[in-house]
Amino acid sequence: MRNNKSILKKPFLILFIFTIGLSLGKYLSNPSEYTQLKASPSEFPKLVELLSFLEYNYVDKLDLDSLQEEIITKTLESLDPHSTYIHVDDLQSITEGMQGNFEGIGVEFQIQHDTIVVVSPISGGPSEQMGILSGDRIVKVDTLNVAGVGFTNADVVKNLRGAKGTEVKLFIKRPKRSKLIEFTVIRDKIPITSVDVSYMINSEVGYIKVNRFSGTTNAEFTKAIDDLKLEGMQKLILDLRGNPGGYLHAATSMVDEFLSTGEIVYTQGNSRSKKTYKASCYGGFQKQDLVVLVDEGSASASEIVAGALQDHDRAAIIGRRTFGKGLVQEQTQMSDGSAFRLTTARYYTPSGRSIQKKYTNDVDAYHLEALERYENGELYTKDSIKIADSLKYFTDNGRVVYAGGGIAPDYFVPLDTTGRSDWLFKVLAANIMSAFVFDFVDTNTAFLNSFSDPKNFATNFTISEDLFKSFIQLSEENDIPINKDEISRSKAWITKRLTTSVARQKWNDLGFFTVLNHTDSSVLKGLEILENK
Repeated sequence: MRNNKSILKKPFLILFIFTIGLSLGKYLSNPSEYTQLKASPSEFPKLVELLSFLEYNYVDKLDLDSLQEEIITKTLESLDPHSTYIHVDDLQSITEGMQGNFEGIGVEFQIQHDTIVVVSPISGGPSEQMGILSGDRIVKVDTLNVAGVGFTNADVVKNLRGAKGTEVKLFIKRPKRSKLIEFTVIRDKIPITSVDVSYMINSEVGYIKVNRFSGTTNAEFTKAIDDLKLEGMQKLILDLRGNPGGYLHAATSMVDEFLSTGEIVYTQGNSRSKKTYKASCYGGFQKQDLVVLVDEGSASASEIVAGALQDHDRAAIIGRRTFGKGLVQEQTQMSDGSAFRLTTARYYTPSGRSIQKKYTNDVDAYHLEALERYENGELYTKDSIKIADSLKYFTDNGRVVYAGGGIAPDYFVPLDTTGRSDWLFKVLAANIMSAFVFDFVDTNTAFLNSFSDPKNFATNFTISEDLFKSFIQLSEENDIPINKDEISRSKAWITKRLTTSVARQKWNDLGFFTVLNHTDSSVLKGLEILENK
């Protein structure tokens, strides 16, 4: 008989301990909230028996580490759509995105004509401080030639990112310079911003676009509010479209800017008692008019913000029904550096609505529910919105709102599908637009400098017929057959996309959003509502 003590040291039984932990609410990320382990291994005899038998009797040699990770992943996936295992190799990039920084040289780049082109040095980063400019071509990194060798985005990240304090030599080809310029860049922490842009749409109305709720969101957002108030902002359009969420405290801090009192959200689960988050009296935008833009890509923390402001009748919610992600995850790191996120509670809006949409063990079907909305017409007509729970809830002013499956807007704006065609999809798949725009900006510097700012550009710039024909010619050169009817149908869409891309190349995100919002249906609806207040 084999020694049972040696069996307990085997990797398979690490999974056993892990499974007990999942079953019984083992200590997680908050050391003040945990449940004592109440079970012993003898309560899981079949699991111990199977794992031990596999290890000593399976026909082939098992990769125990790989199999262990697969079982852990499947175990978590079987619980709900958001409990998940994070491999040690993926943890750093995920953490960087939520903490709001990574380490590297600090440039936004595109690969054009098989060359790394600097779109923009990140403000305050080491590349900007060294004098690297938009339009610079990186042709060599240390001793490695990187131009004309088929470098991918992943290759660029691998070679340019690195630990803070390390050096990298960049050899750059700059337009109108005959020789390469050599820079020795010392890598540093590079901020990942959660506020894409903030600017004044007109003399009274400000606009802030938030792409995630990270560790830096509160500081970024309050600065944006303060800066716009100095420019005269009296009303605000807060854009949370496509924002997948993030940290709970970032969401509650944002709502706190708008509410002087009242509940923001509460959480509750089988092993977690009810925890309520309330507004303070210190917000910087508590009285001014406010609208919030949402869509089917707004999830989690975005839904907390929209739900709280809707329940308190503090803001008009504009757009389409949000995703419906109302499950709370806590993250715990494991002994090998990997981690797992376990759902421990649900989010509820102040009126008591659960944000979470219904789900089964079919994770793919859960995420494809957005496609069902497309197919059943919900993205085009308000009457097609299907909320799972018909139970009524009431806002502070007595308006009826419903639970189950996200936050339904107060003002519906349909998805714009005009201009779509098979020809357009082929053009987008060929990824030729960015190269076309880059070449246009690169050869029309003086012309683009004639526009004083993005607002002036949005009002006065047009894609000429000759320029549009040049784009069609480029698409034909990339083996996309000419289809006059489909090109005519998609012309307005392509023209708008080219214009916003030129603006982004010239003025970064400020240019892109200024031009995009100039004709955006949800933004225009927000302006209409604010003007009537």
